[in-house]
Amino acid sequence: MTRRQGRTPRVRRPGGLPKKDANCITLHYGLSRRDKIDYPDRMIIDLDPSSSDFSMVKFAAFRLKDLLDDLELESFVQLTGSRGMHIVVPLDRSENFDRVHAFAREIAERLAERHPRELTVEQRKGQRGRRVFLDYMRNSRAQTGVAPYAVRAREGAPVAAPITWEEARTRGICADKYDIKTIFRALAKRGDPWSRIDRHPNSLKKARVRLEAIQKSQV
Repeated sequence: MTRRQGRTPRVRRPGGLPKKDANCITLHYGLSRRDKIDYPDRMIIDLDPSSSDFSMVKFAAFRLKDLLDDLELESFVQLTGSRGMHIVVPLDRSENFDRVHAFAREIAERLAERHPRELTVEQRKGQRGRRVFLDYMRNSRAQTGVAPYAVRAREGAPVAAPITWEEARTRGICADKYDIKTIFRALAKRGDPWSRIDRHPNSLKKARVRLEAIQKSQV
């Protein structure tokens, strides 16, 4: 994982224990940096499936990518190493958590309205059915995302692996495709798919204007 200035991994642990004392395995990171703590440089939509059918996660991922492309927001994809995917948009740190959260919520709600049989923003698991939950809540202040290449505390030690959108389309893709053995072979073969994630941060100001125009055109 590329070292990024001022980003500190955050781990949920009881009583504020140091990570070594909490036997931490899976590191999580905050969505902002110390020098501008209230202004995130990441927006994350967590695709949380209600079943083991990973094709539903892929459907959600590419519908979300289509919308982000329409808004001219560059996005990156990560297998969680657990059950789903994270879709990540790098930001220019011009807006605070409240505004980023509101924008992520609007995107998720628009997608759920377009695809009500497949996608939902319903937080209660019992009300989701087989739909994929578009979790925009990670964009709230003090929330975290699983760190790229973090190891999951699951059988086989799967890894939260950044991948390309091209690989996300492949038939054999799944949330826990890579583990602590296979991830190094993948990196040696194709490099880090997120190596340029910080080169062109996105502005949500222009994206809001585009989203409003899209909504008006569909009325």
